This record gives sequence, C-alpha cells and structure tokens, in this order.
Amino acid sequence: MAVDVLCEVNNCKFWAQGNQCAADRIYVVSHTGKQAEKQEETDCKTFEPEA
Repeated sequence: MAVDVLCEVNNCKFWAQGNQCAADRIYVVSHTGKQAEKQEETDCKTFEPEA
C-alpha cells in the first residue's frame, strides 16, 4: 500500500500541508462505469469539501 498519497485539492477536508492526503482510506472509481483506460476516466470519491 502507498505510504504517501499526494493531493493538490486544497479545499478537501483531508488535504494536509505538503499536498499530503490525511484520509484513512482512499476510494477511486471509474466514472465511465467501465474499466478505466486513462487517468481522466477516474474520480476520487474520498473528496469532501472543507467546512
């Protein structure tokens, strides 16, 4: 499992200094409903807007 997960979405509540993701787990899905073939076909479902 990855030790460091980087994230540049600084309005996510899990964003931490140094573009680190502080979530306990990461959930990534294919937004096409099929097996992804390109990065652009995936979405991070872990994102939650910062309150």
